[in-house]
Amino acid sequence: MIKPELEFVYEASGELEPPREIGPVVDGTRRIIPIKPGGYVKGPRISGRLMGNSADWQLTRPDGVTVADAIYAIETDDGALIQIRNKGLRHGPAEVMDRLRRGEDVDPAEYYFRTVPEFIAPTGPYDWLNRSIFICSGARYASSIKLWVWRVL
Repeated sequence: MIKPELEFVYEASGELEPPREIGPVVDGTRRIIPIKPGGYVKGPRISGRLMGNSADWQLTRPDGVTVADAIYAIETDDGALIQIRNKGLRHGPAEVMDRLRRGEDVDPAEYYFRTVPEFIAPTGPYDWLNRSIFICSGARYASSIKLWVWRVL
């Protein structure tokens, strides 16, 4: 058996616009959460800023699990543009999830928020992003989000 190790890659934080409700659909309730430009990305392997025109397209399933599907990009400090699609799950006790939906700050230890980011990086110094699997843990605040990304070794 080979047990994977994790290598910390970066922390990212971004400000969010208010959710835009699509409403009930056949598989749950959908909403869009636009991500404002200018958030940061800081880490031992990559740093830069989050670009604009980004959003998290969320589905809250009938079982209360929120499925995140965010598409955004990083502009690195050295000028590279890296596309990211970050898909995952967020869930917890009903009262905790209600507090999050109302925009309250909730301790991230009270709920599960994990994603799997996929990178599309240009050939060159960030090409390693195209050849690895990554996992992410996240925290949702009233008007912002924080993500911690690890590379699976």
